[in-house]
Amino acid sequence: MAEYKRKVLIIGSGPAGYTAGIYIARAGLKPILVSGAQVGGQLTITTDVENFPGFPQPIAGGLLMENMRQQALAVGVEIVDDTIIEADFSKRPFICNSENHNLYSAEAVILCTGASARWLGIPSEKKFLGFGVSACATCDGFFYRGKDVAVVGGGNTAVEEAIYLTNFARSVTLIHRRDQLRADKAMQEKLFKNHKISIEWDSIIEEVLGNEKPLGVTGLKIKNVKDDSSKILNIDGLFVAIGHKPNTDLFKGQIALDNDGYIATKGKSCATSIPGIFAAGDVQDPNYRQAIVAAGTGCIAALEAERFLMDK
Repeated sequence: MAEYKRKVLIIGSGPAGYTAGIYIARAGLKPILVSGAQVGGQLTITTDVENFPGFPQPIAGGLLMENMRQQALAVGVEIVDDTIIEADFSKRPFICNSENHNLYSAEAVILCTGASARWLGIPSEKKFLGFGVSACATCDGFFYRGKDVAVVGGGNTAVEEAIYLTNFARSVTLIHRRDQLRADKAMQEKLFKNHKISIEWDSIIEEVLGNEKPLGVTGLKIKNVKDDSSKILNIDGLFVAIGHKPNTDLFKGQIALDNDGYIATKGKSCATSIPGIFAAGDVQDPNYRQAIVAAGTGCIAALEAERFLMDK
């Protein structure tokens, strides 16, 4: 067991965590960053990234995050590959314990634990993740220009992604397990008017089909839940849009969360309901879920944490 006492503790890696660390370190505050179970965050399971500024050629998500990690280390961030399992935010210094039985205490904490996409949970989905299966149309839609894709889901996210994908794809099939959508009526009207979009009602995905070499999606086997009939859809990509779950279970009962479980922050800041605790990235952002936005909020949280400590 080790004990770490620092001015600033950052929980979570990813674009938000690494950016917060870079700014805190450059302020001379010698932060410690606990990376969490998924080192580098969700971007590490993304193939090519084309929309992160500064890279005229696509860069692999894992490589982008490794570059951020190395930059953080270079400016003085102490990174521990560990996972926080218990936190006490009732008083300062804030205390956290880890699965490796380490104890961390800090005068300010930046929460960058992210949000996890909800998946269908079928083996073939996991097999083709990053090779035709995605949870982010904004991230990966460009790669399906002129191709046929499918979106699974029935809420606002699914409808928004289906509409967005029509900017690139030749056709978009929306697959929903019920006979009506949950999305807002205005969004539904836009969907129904789009000639590129067709809908498979009362249907679930039984299997994602594809090639082994090169690994890639070629189709879906779907089943109608009302008559048990099955059929094959020939598609090049599947976008899973059944929601995200913010990684905030650790903080429930200690910090204010919104109705969907995301950390509530004040106005345009990253300040939470507890002075000295800040949140950045997808853990407090249910709307955009983009690496560049996460990095930006990581910067904001770091600057606010620095100012908080200067005032104490």
